Amino acid sequence: MHSRRRFILDASLLALSASASRAFGVPKLLTRTTREVTQALPAMPTLEGAGVHITRAIGQPVLRNLDPFVLLDRMHSNVPTDYLPGFPDHPHRGFETVSVILEGHMRHHDSKGNRGDIIGGGAQWMTAGRGIVHSEMPDQEQGWVNGFQLWVNLPAREKWCPPYYQDLAPQKLAEGKLNRAGSTVRLIAGRHDGLVGPVRQRPTEPFLATLALEDDQPVELELPAGHNAFVFVAGGELAIGAEKREATAADGTLAILGAGDRVRLRATNQRSLALVAAGKPLGEPIVQRGPFVMNTEEEIAQAWADYRAGVLDKG
Repeated sequence: MHSRRRFILDASLLALSASASRAFGVPKLLTRTTREVTQALPAMPTLEGAGVHITRAIGQPVLRNLDPFVLLDRMHSNVPTDYLPGFPDHPHRGFETVSVILEGHMRHHDSKGNRGDIIGGGAQWMTAGRGIVHSEMPDQEQGWVNGFQLWVNLPAREKWCPPYYQDLAPQKLAEGKLNRAGSTVRLIAGRHDGLVGPVRQRPTEPFLATLALEDDQPVELELPAGHNAFVFVAGGELAIGAEKREATAADGTLAILGAGDRVRLRATNQRSLALVAAGKPLGEPIVQRGPFVMNTEEEIAQAWADYRAGVLDKG
């Protein structure tokens, strides 16, 4: 009899709670889901620009893209001949390039007369739009160059927008502590725990941050549900995922994340660095040929024709 009364009481309380939730517009159930690693792959060595040694994580044969991300390159060397050739003038159309420099010094110049200086700890978000010709050249002769270039696709309606870029010095990024040991997050785009990245509103609603984990205490970042997301390990080793369901990823590994609204990261045995990104998939055809990312082969052919005619960045 007692259990029957308890069942009736519990059912009544549940019904009352649901009724109140509906009355006040409160969701009936709030669930939090930790993303897990669905695929891990090493970045592939290749040459780019005028002979710069890089490794490619997105854009390699086994991972052509991760909508809306169409390329992720890592430059990581203290051998000057690996990076000094740089990336002389080259064209882009139809997407955005994001340069993230952890160590080193890169100079940017484009055909619109813009000049930028990306130093260690800083970033640059450039919207190529309908067309730009630019260069990115190391401004040092020794020491480490350590950083990333990420390409973010634009929807068809935005591919012909005017070029635009944001130079983001280190002090412009939103930085916060993740735990008492001094682990930090530097937010380039998106939001985390009251921090807001300085990148202007973009169609893919991106989240982009670098992390430095100083001990083995786990940290969590909220990522927009429905966004495609990844973690690139840029130093040390990370355990990624919910407790007891972690996947381990070493330096130089791209970890693609499954569905959820947060990611849990833990440095396993040493100081570890990571690039964390999430973006809203566009669900549009992706035709990528060299420096152009469009929706059709005809648009790619037009981009090459415009570049050869010297009018890619005109209009």
